[in-house]
Formats: sequence, structure tokens, C-alpha cells
Amino acid sequence: MMLSQRFLHSRRLAYLLGATGCAALIAFALYLQYQLGEDPCPLCIFQRVAVMITGIIFFLAAAHGPRSQGAKVYAAFIFVSSGIGASIASRHIWIQHLPKDRLPECGPGLSYMIDTFPLAEVLRKVLTGSGECATVGWTFLSFSIPEWTLLCFILMMVWAWLQTYPNKSDPA
Repeated sequence: MMLSQRFLHSRRLAYLLGATGCAALIAFALYLQYQLGEDPCPLCIFQRVAVMITGIIFFLAAAHGPRSQGAKVYAAFIFVSSGIGASIASRHIWIQHLPKDRLPECGPGLSYMIDTFPLAEVLRKVLTGSGECATVGWTFLSFSIPEWTLLCFILMMVWAWLQTYPNKSDPA
């Protein structure tokens, strides 16, 4: 089999596509922030971190080029990082759909909390959400950024799961 055909049927390309997708998500988030003025709330920042961690795992998997058992290990790591990101995105969506009278109060900024509070308290406060997280800015096809991010996390999990199936590059 030619080298290009072997590469196309390999998990390396699939993992590289996953890493590229994560990089594209971060690039788009930075575009929204710096070109369109959509400043991220604390939950948005945590979702970005989850995307970056998932992208790093995809990249490491692409560099490693695992066989069947290794693909299952990478899938598990991707499930954990994407699952955490999906949970944060779900919480963000829930806050965005709360009635105005039930919204949590806006809290201090993330950089202030990191400088002032212990890490466990920062995580608790951020994951609880605040009023600024309820603001819906940019939308596409009537879905907000956290809704699109949740969809992307789910797609990353499915993509990683698909790589656990036997591959032509696996030994018989």
C-alpha cells in the first residue's frame, strides 16, 4: 500500500484532524474576542481550557499513532476532557436560559478571584456561574456560543470513539 493511502487510513490523520478542529475553535474564540469584542465570561474561559486540553490530547495521539488498545486509552482521555467541557457548557447554557429574576449576581473578575481566593474557591465560584455568564452575545442559526461549544464537545467525543474501531493499519 502506498504511503499516502496508509496515512489516509490511519488514526494519525483522524487525530490530527481532531487537533486541528480544536485549534480552529480556539482561533474562532480569539476572533470573537479581539475582532468582534465578545469578551469571555469565566465559564467561557474554562470551556476554552477544556478545548485546549482536548486538542493537546488529540495532538499527542496523532504523534503517537496508537493501535487499537492505545486508541481506547486516548478515547478515554478525550472523553474525560470533552466531558468536563460539555458539563461546563451545559451549565453555561442553563444559566443563559434562566429567567431574569433568577440570575445569579455578577461576581468579581476571574483574574481578581485567582489573585485573591484559594483555587478551590475560584473553581466553585466560576462553576456556579454569575450574571455575566447569562449574557447571550454572538449567535449563529439562533444558537449561542456555549450551545455550539457543547455540540463541538459531543462531536469530539464521537470522533475519538470512532477511532477505537479496528483500522486497516492495525496488525491482524
